[in-house]
Amino acid sequence: MLMDKFHTDMMGSLFGNPHSASQSSQQSTQMIDDTRLQLLRLFQADPEEFDVVFIANATAAIKLVMDALRDQDGGFWYGYHVDSHTSLVGVREVADEHRCFESDQVVERWIGDGCEGAVKKAGLFAYPAQSNMNGRRLPLRWSSQIRDTAGPPIYTMLDAAALTSTSPLDLSDSDAAPDFTALSLYKIFGFPDLGALIVRKEAAHVFAKRAYFGGGTVDMVVCLKETWHAKKTGSLHEQLEDGTLPVHSILASRAAMDTHAELYGTLDRVSRHTAMLAERLYEGLQKLKHANGSAVAQIYKHETSDYGKRSTQGPIVAFSLRDSHSKWISNTEVEKLASIKGIQLRVGGLCNPGGIASALHLEPWEMRDNFSAGQRCGGEHDILNGKPTGMIRASLGAMSTLGDVEKLLSFIDEFFVDQAPPKPQLRFSAVRNVAPRADWHIEALTVYPIKSCGGWQIPSYTDWDIRPEGLAWDREWCIVHQGTGVALSQKRYPRMALIRPHLDFKTGKLIISQHSNATVVSVPLSLDPSYFDPTDLKSHTTQVCGDTIKTRIYTSAAIANFFTDALGVPCTLARFPSPTLTDPSTRHSKPQLSKPSSTFGPSPLLLPNESPILAITRPSLNALNTFLKLHSLPAAPAAQFRANIVLAQSSPAGSETPWAEDTWQGFAVASDKGVEGASLDVLGGCRRCGMVCVDQTTGIRAEAGEPFVSLAKMRRIRGRVLFGVHCALRGSAGSVRVGQVVEPVNGRESE
Repeated sequence: MLMDKFHTDMMGSLFGNPHSASQSSQQSTQMIDDTRLQLLRLFQADPEEFDVVFIANATAAIKLVMDALRDQDGGFWYGYHVDSHTSLVGVREVADEHRCFESDQVVERWIGDGCEGAVKKAGLFAYPAQSNMNGRRLPLRWSSQIRDTAGPPIYTMLDAAALTSTSPLDLSDSDAAPDFTALSLYKIFGFPDLGALIVRKEAAHVFAKRAYFGGGTVDMVVCLKETWHAKKTGSLHEQLEDGTLPVHSILASRAAMDTHAELYGTLDRVSRHTAMLAERLYEGLQKLKHANGSAVAQIYKHETSDYGKRSTQGPIVAFSLRDSHSKWISNTEVEKLASIKGIQLRVGGLCNPGGIASALHLEPWEMRDNFSAGQRCGGEHDILNGKPTGMIRASLGAMSTLGDVEKLLSFIDEFFVDQAPPKPQLRFSAVRNVAPRADWHIEALTVYPIKSCGGWQIPSYTDWDIRPEGLAWDREWCIVHQGTGVALSQKRYPRMALIRPHLDFKTGKLIISQHSNATVVSVPLSLDPSYFDPTDLKSHTTQVCGDTIKTRIYTSAAIANFFTDALGVPCTLARFPSPTLTDPSTRHSKPQLSKPSSTFGPSPLLLPNESPILAITRPSLNALNTFLKLHSLPAAPAAQFRANIVLAQSSPAGSETPWAEDTWQGFAVASDKGVEGASLDVLGGCRRCGMVCVDQTTGIRAEAGEPFVSLAKMRRIRGRVLFGVHCALRGSAGSVRVGQVVEPVNGRESE
């Protein structure tokens, strides 16, 4: 409906640059003025008392105020609430002095003491109207209380982005209103991507010292012989909206306000609707219990908030999940499964560092320690030293329904509530496997020369070298985006499965084809310098699973065109060759995959996600497929799990031992008929994601999310969905072949 209205507006008129005097430009100016007034009226702000500055987003609005205060003589003092969004926290870096207020009570005492401590010529206190982390709503009265103090003048800035997405904001009393209010129209309407800063005109003089000027904000500029300029002296927005305004986004925001009112009525109506949904979700999570009576959800509700009281709580529920042993469940694992089931959640630090630290009781030294251990924004290190590093956020909006709430609650109940009493957690000592030597053998060997592309099955009669970084020729190449340098993955581009590399040792080439495409390209297996940029063979930076590495990019236009046509994105082939003594590997196995104490240091990696080698067992796959068959679901082939080694048992039917690999400390591949064999350490279970839903023969992701959904029901261990084991070579070299006998060594603690 919104997009239809916007399309009609765009097709019905021509909108020009508002800095011109043409008819189309004047039409743009009139439309922008009307939209500016409409936005002020949405928040009951009198245009005689307030002005609106259109800007990219709420963060840009905050930065605009920060830039103005930075240019003040003597700098400025800055105070901010602990529940502030990262964008508010960042202002402290340019302030001469700053203070983080750790609670509402501390703010109240500070106001009562006359706002002492703000001694600069200019001061700014900023806080969110609603926490973007857990939805708690902070007192709006602080702006007027600070203005009424007898101390030094302190301006107030309200981050209203989270609040106004589902709730009205009343600015009818200009004496009580914040000096600066940052808004996100995207958060209210979904479209367009636009922000706004509402400025109380009595505080407009703060911008008088702003040094920078852009096109459209000045009446005259002298460049030659002298440096002089005259700023516009009309409305405030004319002085602050640098350059050409986003005319079409502003037009879209007018259509958005009209459509929003037509669909939902007032923001107060939206507020009542979303508050009811949030209360239902909160109560539903509270009621979820494991079979042993322990709580499933840890809800991060502020002590002052009440889900039945809109003045104290918004429609957000922040929580973490625990298993029946009271162990934390990985937030990222919840997000993976929720995404497959069509549920959109936000997990992690939520861009609210103070709120996260307070709710999770994380001291500064712990957060620094977590960073050193690998925690990054958007990363998967979500449980460190027994504590979660972030949380799960469920946000409800105007379009949310009771059905959405029930779907989320049912999802958690189905996948994360233990319906039977927990089994004792076992511990294992290092003893040799008592099974006969001939029990296990290598069924299949596969390498994936190009990361995330199709596999190449090693012929059964071929001896294959195994190295510390994995099987020879495994994941030595990758496909990189030509604009960003990021290595592509089947998670985002499932059609990569249809790109089939073939190792041709007779011609010394990697031959690459694509399913249903007659075009074939090839590159030498050798590092032929003519295929790379001759100026610097290792000058290209590539991002692989969060690691920054140097790769060699192929310069052939034919190669780039082949991959671009195959995937529909501008990309080409790159190589990350095997390490040598003079050029060691810059990637290593992930920290959570630690080798046994008998070996030292992490394993070198080429381009796998986490470890040098991935192994699965046929009995475990059979167990999964039995589960799938019982639920009338199609069987999952071994190729779906993209393992390097498939191990099978030579046991009579019905006597297989699925999940035996859970307790393996390692396994030895016996030497046989001139094949050297190898000893491998098991580093840990393989954490699975939605990539196992991609059919490796069609490149199509299963809509039902299988087999990942079934795995999540069968194989969630300590909150993570595991299938297969990560391995690394013990020693410097070895060789393997299909059919070789494998002798497992038990002793790894069950995950």
